[in-house]
Amino acid sequence: MNITVNEELKAYIDPLTPDEHAALERSIMAEGCRDALVLWGDVLVDGHNRYGICQKHGLPFQTVQNTRFQSMEDVHLWMIDQHLGRRSVSDFQRGVLALRKREILAERRANAIAATDDAHAVPFSSDKNTETAETNPLKSRADIAKAARLSSSQVVQIEKIQKQAAPELVAAIKAGAISINAAAAVASLPAEEQKSAALAGKDQLKQAAKRVRDISRKPAQEDATTASVDEFQRLKERVAALSAENQELRAQVAELQARLIG
Repeated sequence: MNITVNEELKAYIDPLTPDEHAALERSIMAEGCRDALVLWGDVLVDGHNRYGICQKHGLPFQTVQNTRFQSMEDVHLWMIDQHLGRRSVSDFQRGVLALRKREILAERRANAIAATDDAHAVPFSSDKNTETAETNPLKSRADIAKAARLSSSQVVQIEKIQKQAAPELVAAIKAGAISINAAAAVASLPAEEQKSAALAGKDQLKQAAKRVRDISRKPAQEDATTASVDEFQRLKERVAALSAENQELRAQVAELQARLIG
């Protein structure tokens, strides 16, 4: 059977750790490939690790066709939804998947509008997951955060990482060497500095994140200090003006008293 492994689809899957892959390989060698691989035509949709192991050892496997898909977009959305629901997927990867889902749905809506000249048209899909996605288009960050089980601030940070992070920094996030929050700070640095910190390991990444945060806080602290000095000066001037006015009133009262006595 001719099976096509689509690299773009494969990119949605976080690779197994060496221990996880070894455990799966031992299981398949001992018991065979018990679960059927899911195909759409000749495109492999689900079972990439099992397929690779079976190919490596020349083991037989079963396949099943998913006939609900109408386009490659449907396949992408199905894979994204499958991975968004898995606990083993990292926070960062869930955020990336939810943002990618938003892009696919936005492209689909734009294409539908261009094709039908009707802003309310929704393209048909026989996949129930896709139909649900169309009625929940992930237009806001809050929608994306809910789909990925993240906070809105984490979604903002992941967007920043996608736009600015060097590949080495992204690899460090996926490896668990740095948090999303810290990675978003490091992503503000020039690409070469990001790369050097990522290749140097966890400690250097933490130091780089701290350096960025300290630089960010300094102007804010200086602004607060400047504001405090300005406010103190204004209060000082006001007190001086009130004191002068009080002295003038005292003088006027003394003059009136002198006139009354005289």
